[in-house]
Amino acid sequence: MKNTFQVSDHKTRCPWCLGFEEYVNYHDTEWGVPVWDDHVHFEFLILESAQAGLSWATILKKREGYRKAFADFDYKVVAEFPESYVQELLQDPSIIRNVLKIRAAINNAKCFMKVQEEFGSFSNYIWGFVGGKPIQNRLSSMSQSQATTKESDLLAKDLKKRGFKFLGSTTVYAHMQATGLFNDHLESCFRFGEV
Repeated sequence: MKNTFQVSDHKTRCPWCLGFEEYVNYHDTEWGVPVWDDHVHFEFLILESAQAGLSWATILKKREGYRKAFADFDYKVVAEFPESYVQELLQDPSIIRNVLKIRAAINNAKCFMKVQEEFGSFSNYIWGFVGGKPIQNRLSSMSQSQATTKESDLLAKDLKKRGFKFLGSTTVYAHMQATGLFNDHLESCFRFGEV
């Protein structure tokens, strides 16, 4: 991505975030920070499953629309969305109006709660795939980054077995990066040593 947005603080950042102010803020404050909170994990699962085939920038711009449309990412409420609300959501321009992705979010909310019942929390479950602590990748350039890992392959396979949808290995790896299971900030990025 070209650096079309200039940041005046002169900090070195991962180049993928240099498109617009909200993207830089997301990179600087959220991406790669370890998440232990189930509510936050569910938010990212909804957003990342909506992203399939699209750019993260597109989803980030619609994040507040998703927050409103999906009950502030309350999985207990989302799990109970009736078909009539699915039809309303298909008319809502503040989200990605894809019926399969909307239905997947509802389905995934139900699956999410089953995982919580089994493991005590979704956080306990997902962190088990990386041994309970962030994997520190040491990337010197974006060309070293991967789309998937053995951990994301295993997690995606297990999520599918548990009934989750729109969460293949690439999407799952994006989730693991966003929620800090992997630290994939470039070593030159000012956030690498902070998360």
